[in-house]
Amino acid sequence: MTEFIAFGIEWLPTLLKGVPVTLSLWVIAITLGFFLGLILCWARVYGNKVSYWFSTVYVELFRGTPMLVQMFFIYLGLPHVGIVFDAFTAAVIAITLNSAAYQAEYFRGSVLSVPKGQLIAARACGMSQWQAIRHILLPQALRRVIPQWSNEAIIELKFTSIAYAIGVVEITSIAQDIGSRTLDFFLVFLWAGVIYLVLTSTVASLLRLLERRTYVPGVTTV
Repeated sequence: MTEFIAFGIEWLPTLLKGVPVTLSLWVIAITLGFFLGLILCWARVYGNKVSYWFSTVYVELFRGTPMLVQMFFIYLGLPHVGIVFDAFTAAVIAITLNSAAYQAEYFRGSVLSVPKGQLIAARACGMSQWQAIRHILLPQALRRVIPQWSNEAIIELKFTSIAYAIGVVEITSIAQDIGSRTLDFFLVFLWAGVIYLVLTSTVASLLRLLERRTYVPGVTTV
């Protein structure tokens, strides 16, 4: 048992070197995915027929194909038509585009859950459509979407591990390298899993705190 613990501690500093890359990849992708998801939601709910169909096709395309295939296409496929990205950028783009498709649907469900009568009443009080959306609809929609968005954020944090497949040196990549040299994949990936568990648990706790801070009694989430 002592050897087990000692071996884990021995490789832990090396594994932790991948944490900044993992978190950077996740923060950039989930943030960009958030804003792209809002745009796609807006296009589908309030846009014209062209934007509606574009958003619909986008969502179905990225939800219907594996993220690993999307990542390989961006990193290995696009160079054949002259579009080249480094591994980190390709991973950010793939996770962003994939995440945006899911976030768009979460936002759409949240927006549609706000009673239309509130917007009608706001317009009757003299607000423009944009003012009604900005001051009445968006605050409620964003508050209602937090539980679903929190789940998406945790999923995308775990999905950063896929980036090792195209050479991004993050936690999983480092674990794979250590395991290949030591042939002790059991212990190495056990500790890699512990690191991911700590990261996701921390993020989940922070998001639950945000949910409690923004909760309005009597208002249900989607």
